[in-house]
Amino acid sequence: MPRSLGVIGAGAEGLALAAYLSSASHRVHLYTRDPRRIAGVTRDGRIRARGTIEGEFPVGSVTDDIGTVVRRCSVVFVATVTTAYLGVARELARHLSGRHTVVLFSGKLCGCAEFTTALAGAGSEDADVIEMDALFAARPDGDRGVRVHGFKRWTLFSGLTQRVTDRHADFLREMFPGVEPAANVIERGLADFGAVAHAPITLANISRIDRGEKVLFYREGLSERTIVLLEALSAEFHAVGRAYSADVPPPAELLDLYYGGRRDGGVLETMRTMPVYREIFAPTSLDHRMLREDVASTLVPLSELARRAGVPVPVTDAIVTFVSVLAGENYRSTGRTLARLGWERLSGRQILQRIQS
Repeated sequence: MPRSLGVIGAGAEGLALAAYLSSASHRVHLYTRDPRRIAGVTRDGRIRARGTIEGEFPVGSVTDDIGTVVRRCSVVFVATVTTAYLGVARELARHLSGRHTVVLFSGKLCGCAEFTTALAGAGSEDADVIEMDALFAARPDGDRGVRVHGFKRWTLFSGLTQRVTDRHADFLREMFPGVEPAANVIERGLADFGAVAHAPITLANISRIDRGEKVLFYREGLSERTIVLLEALSAEFHAVGRAYSADVPPPAELLDLYYGGRRDGGVLETMRTMPVYREIFAPTSLDHRMLREDVASTLVPLSELARRAGVPVPVTDAIVTFVSVLAGENYRSTGRTLARLGWERLSGRQILQRIQS
């Protein structure tokens, strides 16, 4: 049944999501802080999509007033970078009520815990918050469109507790056939190939990126030694997952779940030959979400959860330290800490009990 749905954020992922929802006959209301960046969408009232999603799709409205979107929609998707969540939560808080559901469209690790805590701190405790992974490999295409390189056919979703997850399972399956509920919110956040891959690949190509060279991120940026680093980080994801009753698929299996086409040569061959990654270039600066988001919103909380569970994560800790030095920012204090999740006073066992309730 067609619905009125809000999308917060008009970057590539937000535009791809809006086009996808519109293609399914839903009426989409799009919020952006800067409508000039998508002047063509605002002018025409349509998003032009190319690639995996192809066509021109109507939007009900484009606005820089977040309250307008919330008044029109009971379900609001947040498709911003995760490092913007605190600000978005503060903006949304005064407009949300118990009739609303917030869906984080790329929560990283325990995004709904951070978002729920931020909403509560701003005086809003009624809306449910759900998180899932971003489904689209997409890039902006001018001021009126988006190019979608690929569409994940599988991902996990979760609320902060099992009760919240169960309450919204039917809706999310209706919106995105193929998604599945996670055992808990930690499992959902750790089943994220990008969080495992982005930082190691970026660091392995640091000189080329710092010089602004044009590098195909997944095809040219990978080598057998890069895979060693990636798989060492992945092993720590698995170890922390086990401590919190989370079954995390290994990288090659995740890629197969996402897009199919798994190769016998493992992660390296799969990444180099998978069509969805063929045309994706590396960032031309180290000041990029591939480091900021995955370090601040996955590796920092992973490290803190590991410490509470008594699990050593030396590769994770080294990457957080290295990137903090490069960025001139202490991500251990500015990233997604247990305090920002509302779990500062909880033991590992108490955290697990809370998320499985």
